[in-house]
Amino acid sequence: MKIAVVCANGKAGKLIVKEALSRGLDVTAVVRGENKSEAKKVISKDIFSLTKEDLKGFDVVVDVFGAWTEDTLPMHSTTLSHLCDALSGTKTRLIVVGGAGSLYVNKEHTLTVSDGPDFPDVFKPLAAAMAKALKELRTRNDVNWTYVSPAGDFQAEGERTGKYILAGEELTLNSKGESVISYADYAIAIIDEAVDGDHIHERISVVKE
Repeated sequence: MKIAVVCANGKAGKLIVKEALSRGLDVTAVVRGENKSEAKKVISKDIFSLTKEDLKGFDVVVDVFGAWTEDTLPMHSTTLSHLCDALSGTKTRLIVVGGAGSLYVNKEHTLTVSDGPDFPDVFKPLAAAMAKALKELRTRNDVNWTYVSPAGDFQAEGERTGKYILAGEELTLNSKGESVISYADYAIAIIDEAVDGDHIHERISVVKE
C-alpha cells in the first residue's frame, strides 16, 4: 500500500508516518521544507502546489494540515478543497485529521462540543473553521474521504497504549468517563482506517480505551 502523508513534519504527521512505516507500508512525506519525518520518500511542495500528478498512484492520502492563527484558519477549508480537487474522480482515499469541537453531544445532532458552556473561547475560532471544512467536505461525493475526529483531550505527548475505541459522530467517553487520546494512539487509528477501514464519506472518532 502506498500512502502519502501531507504536512508530515508536525507532531501528528511524524507519528502517522512512523506508524505506517512500522507496518511495512510504502510512505511518502509531503512537506514544505526539509523532511523531519522518518519517511525516506519525500515530495517537497507547498500543499497548494500539489497536483493530480503528484498524488497519482497513492492508495491513501492522509491530510494532517493544521492552522492556528486567526489569519490562517480559513486555510482549513481552502487546503482541503485543493486536495479534494486533486483527488476528484480517483480511487485514492483521503483521510483527514480532524477536530473534536464538531462532535455532536446529543442524538439529534443539533449541538456540538464547541457549543457547550465549558468550551474555551480561545478555541472557538479554530473549532468553527474546522467545522466549516468538514461541512464542505461532506458535499464532496467525488472523493473517497474519511474524516477522523480525535477525543476532546488530544495529547501530543500521551503514551502509546495500542488500544482505542472507534466511535462515530457523537462525543464518546471511555469506561473512566474520559474523552482523551494520545497522538500516538490516534496515529494507530489513522493507519488502521487506511489499511482495513471502509468508512467512505463518513466522519468517525476515536478515544482511548
